[in-house]
Amino acid sequence: QVQLVESGGGLVQAGGSLRLSCAASTSIFNIAVMTWYRQTPGNQRDLVATITSGGSTNYADSVKGRFTISRDNGENTVYLQMNSLKPEDTAVYYCAARVFSSVYWGQGTQVTVSS
Repeated sequence: QVQLVESGGGLVQAGGSLRLSCAASTSIFNIAVMTWYRQTPGNQRDLVATITSGGSTNYADSVKGRFTISRDNGENTVYLQMNSLKPEDTAVYYCAARVFSSVYWGQGTQVTVSS
């Protein structure tokens, strides 16, 4: 069982920055594919960014050039640096860990971007 705890969400003005963190409870994190998703009310959960255990990354087109995903395997933590935030980035952000065929989710953290 992997427990994930997100932090770093909040209210920010358009153009501002936030850094989200997702801490895992176990070092199995080191082999996990970590992904940030976001969800707005009434909509599906959308992929934002992914990072493999080897550090390869992938981003949704809507965040390319603005968001950066990274991981610290020593701290069992994945980060999402969000710059040049837009009101349309407002959502609950979730991190997920995929380990072999199992997927674990965090509880989510709210990000609100005011115009």
